[in-house]
Order: sequence, then C-alpha cells, then structure tokens
Amino acid sequence: MQDFTRQTSSQWNADDYARNSSAQLRWAQELIGKLSLQGNEQLLDLGCGDGKITAHLANRLKTGQVVGIDASSRMIEFAQQQFPPSQYPNLSFQQMDATALDLGQKFDVVFSNAVLHWIEDHIAVLKSVHRHLKPGGKILWQCGGKGTASELLAVIQLLLDDAEWADYFRDFAFPYSFYGIEDYQAWLSACGFVPERLELIPKDMTHQGKEGLTGWLRTTWFPYTDRLPDGLKEPFLQAIVDAYTGQYPLDTEGLTHVKMIRLEVAAHAC
Repeated sequence: MQDFTRQTSSQWNADDYARNSSAQLRWAQELIGKLSLQGNEQLLDLGCGDGKITAHLANRLKTGQVVGIDASSRMIEFAQQQFPPSQYPNLSFQQMDATALDLGQKFDVVFSNAVLHWIEDHIAVLKSVHRHLKPGGKILWQCGGKGTASELLAVIQLLLDDAEWADYFRDFAFPYSFYGIEDYQAWLSACGFVPERLELIPKDMTHQGKEGLTGWLRTTWFPYTDRLPDGLKEPFLQAIVDAYTGQYPLDTEGLTHVKMIRLEVAAHAC
C-alpha cells in the first residue's frame, strides 16, 4: 500500500486506492482470521492506507485499541475522515515511518497487509516494531514475496526496453522489495523474534476486465508512471494492459488474472 522509503508519500491517491484495492481488502480479511483475537488487544496496523482494514480491526477489538500508521499524509487524512473518533473511539491514525516508529506505547500485536514490499530495509522495520511490542507480543504480516507478479513484470520490462519508452526509464530503480523465506529466517532471529511461520503463498489477483486492471496499475504502480509526462501516463498503462492481456487473455467471465505471491510472516518477540 504505502511507500515508506523510496517514494514521496504525497504520491498516493487515497480515493483511487479505495476504489481499486478490493484484492488487498479480501486478502487482509483472510489474514485477520489467523490472528485469533480475543477482543481486548492493543494492535498496531503497519501501513494502514485508507483505513478500512484498520477500522475492521477496531470493530473486532471492542475492549482493545487500534492504531493505524502510514507514511502518506493523504492516506491518513482520508482514514481520519472516513473513520472518525466519534464512530470509532478505540481507533486512531498517525502519519509515521515504519522504520522509525515513535508511538510511546507497546502493543500485543503488530499487523501489516500489502505494505512492506515498498520498503527496502526490513531489518529496520523489525527492530522498530520490536521496540513497540510487549514481551511475547506477535507480528503477523503479508507482503509481496519473491517471484510475485513475475509475468506482469516481464511484460512491463519489454515495454521499458522499447524505443518508444526507453528514454523515460534510463537509470530507473526497481521500486519494490520482494523477499523470500530465507531472508526472514535470518532477520527475525537477529532482531529479537522467534519465527512461528514463514510461507510463500500463491494468490490469483483478479480484476474486472481491462479497466479494472488499469485502475490497479494506476493506483499502485505509480513509480513507473511518475517517470512520464502527464499526457503519456494513460497510454503507457494501456500499452501494459494490452500487452499483458494479449499474452494472458480475459477469462470467460471477463476477468483478468495476475499471479501473485505473498510472503506471510508470523513470529513473536523474545
């Protein structure tokens, strides 16, 4: 969702994200089911985005408290407007960098969904989170994992190499970090955690037709379109979608499919 380290937080369009993040919401709800919440926990949502997942967590924790943090001021403003204290008294939002948390409290659970692939330095995140966990407190998060969206990325790379677009992407740095199990096996123990489960989980991301796929690309792949003049952003997205659906056509229900891989991390603090 949120870019903590390599893009400016102002680039996120909260309204557009709210319209084009149905898969992230669905996967987050699946992940929440693995938390086994009792209802009284102090929970931190790392990278809360537009706040809808965080608000869902607050509804589950009737006698607990939920704090959502995000690096994007636009996302935080949107979340605060959509889920005000008058309706969610146990919920608050703060703009903050996940690698440098400073909340003045400790949590039972730190949850994160579809965020950490925006951050290169996961060790800094783990150390920052560990400082904010109660003894035995747990983390549960998912993010893009090693090998995710490989077919889509291959299509995009062909366009970046094409003469029509190549000049705009000279010295372009890949904006995501897709790590694997072996990375976290080393990082968790080094940062004071005991691993409980590390898993790479295949996911099928679907969107309604070319329009839905374009909306998702526009919302979360903006590091690419930010390299382009305004008049070329939509043509570039359309070129991606046309090339991708040419290789991987819509199914009989008019849905596009993108093969994703989610890295799931479950651990507790020593």
